[in-house]
Order: sequence, then C-alpha cells, then structure tokens
Amino acid sequence: MTTPPPTVGVIGLGYGRAHVSAFHAVGCRVVAVCQRDLSSAKTIADRYGVPGVFQRWEEMLDRARPGIVVIATPPHLHHAIARRAFAQGAHVVCEKPVAMTAAEARAMVDAAARAGCLAMTGFNWRFTPAMQELHARVREGALGRPLHLVLRWLNARWADEGAAATWRMDRAQAGHGAMGDMGVHLIDLVRWSFGEFRRVTAHAGVAYPVRAAPGVGRPPDAEDYCTLLGELDSGAQVTLVASRAAHGTNEHTLEAYGTRGGLRYRLSREGPRWYEGELAVAADGKGFEPVAPRTSAPPGAGEGDPMDVIGKATIAPLARELLRAIESGAPPSPSLADGQRAQAVLDAGLVALARGGWVDVAP
Repeated sequence: MTTPPPTVGVIGLGYGRAHVSAFHAVGCRVVAVCQRDLSSAKTIADRYGVPGVFQRWEEMLDRARPGIVVIATPPHLHHAIARRAFAQGAHVVCEKPVAMTAAEARAMVDAAARAGCLAMTGFNWRFTPAMQELHARVREGALGRPLHLVLRWLNARWADEGAAATWRMDRAQAGHGAMGDMGVHLIDLVRWSFGEFRRVTAHAGVAYPVRAAPGVGRPPDAEDYCTLLGELDSGAQVTLVASRAAHGTNEHTLEAYGTRGGLRYRLSREGPRWYEGELAVAADGKGFEPVAPRTSAPPGAGEGDPMDVIGKATIAPLARELLRAIESGAPPSPSLADGQRAQAVLDAGLVALARGGWVDVAP
C-alpha cells in the first residue's frame, strides 16, 4: 500500500511562494495557501495546482488540516499561528525572525514539545553547497581557533526613496528591520559554525524617514541598515552588516579568520548557478584559492522564476530535512530553538540600540 505524501499548508505568499515550490520538489502535496489578498492567492494556487485557497489563516488550519504548516507572515502573527498549528498536531516551518521576542519564541518551542510536533526555522541559506562546505571545513579544523568574523548582507530593495513601503518598515509588525529580515540569517550562520554569542552592541539608521508602512500614521521605526558587533563564547569577534538600502547589490558574504587559516564565502544573485555560492580557502601562509564543494544543488534547482529557484535550491533541502526528522524521530536542524537563540541575539541588539554599550545575550 502506497503511503500518501505529506500535506502542506502555506500561510503568507510573499516569500511563502518559494515554500510551495520547495515542498512540491521534495514530493509533498501543498493542499492549501492563505493570504489576505484573496485574488493573488487564487492566482498562485492556480499556478501551482493547489486546491485550497483561504483569506484567513484560522480557516485554513481548521478546514484544510495540513500535516505541515509553513508560516511566512509578518512576525507579529507567528506566535499565534504556530500555537494553533501545534495544537492541531501539525509540524511547522516558521520563517524568520520566528517571533517578536525570544520569550515569545521560547513559548513556541515549548508548545511544539508539548504537542509532540517538530518545528524548524527557515534558515535556508545554510543549504547552499558552498556554505555546506564552509561548515564542514570549520568542523574539520581548517580554520583552527576562530579569531574574527566579518559578515555582510546587502541588497537594494529599498535603496530608492520612491520604492513602496511595506509592513517591514513598522517595528510593531516586523519586530526588526534589516537585521531581523536579513541579518538574522548571518546570526544563524555564525551560531551554526562558530558558536554562541556572548554579548553585542549595535547602531542603525532609517534611510528615508518619510517612508512609513501602509496604514501606519507615523515615521518608519524599523532600521534600513544596521551594524552589529559581537563577541562569541569562544572570544572570537564578529562584525555583521545588514542593509536593504545598498544601491546596486544583492549579496551576502562571510569571511572567517583563525589560527590555522581563512575562509571566504560569497553568494551573489548573479550568474546561471548563483545559488551554489563561492568559497575560497587560505592556509599555510598562502593566499586564497577557490575550492569546489563536496555537495551540489538539488536536481532542477535552477528551473523557474527567481522565487522558484530559491525554493528548489535552498528551501527544498530544509524541507527534506523536516521529512527525514518526521520519519526518524530525530530532531531537525535548523530547529525552532535555533530561531529562538537567534532571536535572543536580536533582542540584545535592540537593547543596545536603545541604550548604547555592550549588552549580554540572554542564555
């Protein structure tokens, strides 16, 4: 007897559309999508052959009853949706930042544990072949003891003053600006390969104070660019720069230097196989040399529009990890607890922005 494929419901179809492609690519059946703009939701459902279309997430959960729920809404809704999904026995993939605060994220982690459900954070940028290779080499000791790390995530989405504002300009809906939207991926990459943050300090700015979020009658309060300095438990120093107002660029980079060598990673949204990333290694006092990853992108990763490519190339491996965990009972990675720990770093960064100086990251 053939086992039916796992069913998936996707809530939020901005970035969530990439999850539709991803879960289809790993053999799941997306049975429902949900978005406030019902017309747009129907268009997306028709494109991907999804039978259920909903305007309210509560109705989607009650009527479609998917076995896996993807939460890709503004962060202020994550906690309520996740708690409801867990109560119904669904596994969850939650986009980042996973909540408005680390305490809220912890409540989500606890709810998943009580329900016996698995939960992951959408840290999909762990899964490019070059980043997988970087992680492996760090674990194998190629870097030695890490001394300092420099990471950047820059894009031009809101570099022009005339670019339309969204909920991402409103801290009440987004929780954070550029650091929560893009920089949190950098925080995760640091934690994953190099260990926990001990303390941070930060400074940030808003590019265009007149560009308020729709329906919000005040200036924007979520940062467009931010620099976060950190110290890890190992003593390594970290510099993170995130900007959504950087003209002419869309890339993220990681440079790591240790007692035995250096690693340079770059991923730019250019070229036919950009989603593989680039990695170079320096050792024995020599200059950097490019290296080929030991893994490759999934088959068909480059097919479709840019959102489909992101889904198939970087989210599909995360979805496959969730399916493996469901089958084996082993915890998935990146877990929702990884999102909670990254949220603790974001929380400390907000405190640092408000009062200045160094702020310890809550254990």
